[in-house]
Amino acid sequence: MLLTVDIGNTNIALGLFDGTGKDARMVRNWRMRTDARMTADEMALVMRGLIGRYLSDITGVSALSTVPSLLHELRTMLDRYWGGMPHVIVEPGVRTGVPLLVDNPKEVGADRVINSLAAHHLHGTACIVVDFGTSTNIDVVSARGEFLGGALAPGIEVSMDALTNRAAALRKVELVRPRSVIGKNTVECLQSGIIYGFAGQVDGLVGRIIQEMVGDSGAPVTVLGTGGLAPLVVAESRTITEHVPFLTLSGLRLVYERNVDRAVVRV
Repeated sequence: MLLTVDIGNTNIALGLFDGTGKDARMVRNWRMRTDARMTADEMALVMRGLIGRYLSDITGVSALSTVPSLLHELRTMLDRYWGGMPHVIVEPGVRTGVPLLVDNPKEVGADRVINSLAAHHLHGTACIVVDFGTSTNIDVVSARGEFLGGALAPGIEVSMDALTNRAAALRKVELVRPRSVIGKNTVECLQSGIIYGFAGQVDGLVGRIIQEMVGDSGAPVTVLGTGGLAPLVVAESRTITEHVPFLTLSGLRLVYERNVDRAVVRV
């Protein structure tokens, strides 16, 4: 089985895949909190504890980190605890098959590249990926699978934290759909502003992006929602057509299959 590891700024997502190619399926998935001070040994302890009875079934690892301080710890962990099996870390030199048509390809986060790969693999059309995480990433993929760029905005939790820290009378609330857009109390007002506000932001940006991409051609564009906070907004969005919870983990599986012939193995 293949273990996929997506280290983000807020959470670390793990996925376990059985099989390859079209026969691959996710067996289990887990989430853990990201701590930028975590050591390789601490990371391995938590991950191995979560994986539990599946540890002996793992035959390879595919991973990425958008947290620079944890990238070194990730390498150390893989060498120390999974060194006897092939592992791939997404970084420059790894074959993704995604041309980066931007001013500085080195600036593009590994997660955005992997999401673009997975989205195009799933649909084969031009795609827009809306990833709801620490930041809200909107990534644009051409019909040929090229990464064209996108837009970045503060994420839902970041915005909520900033608001409650700067406004003494406001506090954090449960992020659920309120009974109406017009809030009747402070809690509902905050819920409405966050959930419907972010849905409107995404719809506005996606609409403008589609206008630039398509023009008068009418070519199909698939809009996908992913990320840990996606369920809050996807149902309220008019432009997101599909929710793919494990898009990044699926992309890591694809990258592993493209690079397993030269994957790192430590003896």
